[in-house]
This record gives sequence, structure tokens and C-alpha cells, in this order.
Amino acid sequence: MRNALLCLFLALSPLASGEPWHVVGDEQFAPYSFVAVDSDTPQGLDVELVNAVLDEAKVAHTLRLYPWERVKRMLDRHEAQMAFQFAGTPERMAQYELAGPIRTGSTVFMTSHKTAIRDWQRLDDLAPYVIGQVRGYAYESTFDQADLARDTSAQNPRQLVSMLLAGRIDIIVGDRTQLLYFVREQRAQDNVRILPHPLVEMPRYVAFAKGDQARARLFGDALRRLQDSGRLQAIYKRWE
Repeated sequence: MRNALLCLFLALSPLASGEPWHVVGDEQFAPYSFVAVDSDTPQGLDVELVNAVLDEAKVAHTLRLYPWERVKRMLDRHEAQMAFQFAGTPERMAQYELAGPIRTGSTVFMTSHKTAIRDWQRLDDLAPYVIGQVRGYAYESTFDQADLARDTSAQNPRQLVSMLLAGRIDIIVGDRTQLLYFVREQRAQDNVRILPHPLVEMPRYVAFAKGDQARARLFGDALRRLQDSGRLQAIYKRWE
């Protein structure tokens, strides 16, 4: 009887029935996930990675990009089965079932030439400055909990870079590749500098609702197969 009930449960589950997954990601996270002005098609390194892994897992899915706060709400309300990209912090691991990482990024501090700071060793070194960060983002646990002056009015990293260039904040924090992408977009490479000491080398994960271990395992197994075979290298290289 017990085995019969288990078989019935598996037969009726979305994994067995082939019900498409609704996958969501951040629409303002270039070059990892974004929507171009002239197209509604999701683009970016992480978009291609996620699609490749789900194709390997033979999972039918739709992928859409939204503002980050909405992405988290959709996952929390079970309006989406999977979301990306999440920092691998203890807080995120407690909130969700994480699978991955799909990549690792260097989280750094960027400032303008008007600011005196040249580098930092302890978070206390940042105390005299206002640090800009995107509302709702997790960066690194100790930093996230530190008693520092913060401006969290930015809704996305592009806005954060614009605020730094306008002199509204002293320092911003974020993914190195991403911040430089938006700086180059505004042709402002000569106006900023990155502090030599990174905050953290942060792995990036996809997330599922807490308890949804079956989907997380399915994604993780497919990701490992692609990593072991080297088939993701062409995607990484295309976005270097």
C-alpha cells in the first residue's frame, strides 16, 4: 500500500507530468541577465547557462525577467518554480533550496577619484563613507550586518553606477564584471577605480522554494554533467 501511494504521488508530481517550470531572473543584471531595449528576449551569461542546464535535464520551461524584488516575491509565493541568480550566503541558504553554483563572481567596492580611500582591510575602514547598494541584494554576511552608512535607494546596479558618477554616494558595492559593464556603458572608465581588496569571491546559485529538493537535485545533476563534460565553456567564453 505504501509503495502504491508513493508511485501515485510521483506520477502526479510536476516532475513526472512534464509540467513546464516557470523560471524567473533579474531583468537588470547585465551582462548576466537583461532585456535589450529593442527586444523582449532574455539575454546574458546566466540566461544561457540556465537554459543549457534545463535543456540537459529535459525540463520544459518558460524564462522571464523581472525586477529583483518581484523575482523573490514570485518564488516565495510559488508563482515561479525556480529563480536566479542568488548569492551563496548563509541567509539565502536558509531561505531557499540552492543549486549550483553556476558561476563565481568577485564582489568589489568601486569609488570615484574624488574619494580619498585607496583600499580597505577591515570594514571599519569604510565607516567614514556612504556606501551605495541595491535594495534587496545580499552581498556577504558580515558586510550585510555591519554598522555602516548605507544608501539603498538604487533599484538596480545600473542606477547604482549612475549615482556614484553623479557624486551622490562615496562608494558602491557589487559584482566586478557587472559594475565595469555599466561604467563602460557610460564611457566613464577614467572616472572610477576599484579598491584592490575584494569583499568576497561569491558563488552564484539558482534557487527553489524551501523543501523543493527534487527540482534542486534535478538541476544540480544536469549542471554537474555539463560541467564535467566541458560543454559550458563555450557559453562562458562568449561572454568574456
